[in-house]
Amino acid sequence: MKFATYHDGTRDGQLWVVSRDLSRAIPATGIATCLLEAIETWDDASPKLAALYERLNNFEEPFATRFEPERCLAPLPRAPQWLDASAFLNHGRLMDKAFDNPPNPEFETIPLIYQGASDDFRGPLADVEFPDDKLFIDMEGEFGVVLSDVPMGTSAEEAEAHIRLLVQINDWSLRAVGPREMRAGFGFLQAKPSTAFAPVAITPDELGDHWSNGRVVLKLHVEINGREVGRADGREMHFSFGQLIAHCARTRRLTAGTVVGSGTVSNADRAAGSSCISEIRVIELLDEGAARTPFLTWGDRVRMESRLPDGSAPFGVIDQRVVKA
Repeated sequence: MKFATYHDGTRDGQLWVVSRDLSRAIPATGIATCLLEAIETWDDASPKLAALYERLNNFEEPFATRFEPERCLAPLPRAPQWLDASAFLNHGRLMDKAFDNPPNPEFETIPLIYQGASDDFRGPLADVEFPDDKLFIDMEGEFGVVLSDVPMGTSAEEAEAHIRLLVQINDWSLRAVGPREMRAGFGFLQAKPSTAFAPVAITPDELGDHWSNGRVVLKLHVEINGREVGRADGREMHFSFGQLIAHCARTRRLTAGTVVGSGTVSNADRAAGSSCISEIRVIELLDEGAARTPFLTWGDRVRMESRLPDGSAPFGVIDQRVVKA
């Protein structure tokens, strides 16, 4: 199934079911008012949503209309919790070089995860406001999962059964602030503004074999001002989403609607490019002796789209402009 949230004047928006080819949509009237409600009542709501989705794909819904990404908020405009990992070790190693971090002996065995802000997720086409372009504005292309209630102590093997939806993410970052907040020891706050999402959240079965071993096995195409800078593949995610969920739930329960991110999609092969500017700059520093690519400034556009082999984009497109607050 595929879902989107249209702006309707409320904080949580209105839940719409979207056709498999993203051409048509219909509101989930009488089933769930918003996506969070659907997640919280999944056992009851999902069979009804699945029936509506089937009728929509079979052109059996006379009141279906054209899908309009321009009306979309984030699939979950706000969520109970946002937990973001750094599950691609290539990205982590490059960032350690960028920030001159000391070696971490647990780097390959214990996931790095921080708790971010989940009260103001941004839509796929919304301008993104920042107070100052001297804060080193950066994007981070990621995949993520939306969960049902997860009991404390859930194992990695059990955790995948709690994944309800997959999402595509741009985790905006302010690199000038990050090193100071990491040294302070309490984690990110100012360095992590509101996170943006592609318009469509999908059930894992929609990806077929491209959802494998708890990973989204797709290339994430990233453009800055119309120039492609990355097409890294999610298959190199070191920790699976099951492992990330188990780590988060080791000492506490996770509430339905919690979103867990993969961290920046990153591949060891330099030909895959990068899903964030910081990576690009570190590679330039290592290969050429100096970083040349600037961070983002007013008017710059960032576009992200993961694609199936047939060229379709299962999550739709993130296409945002950087503006001054």
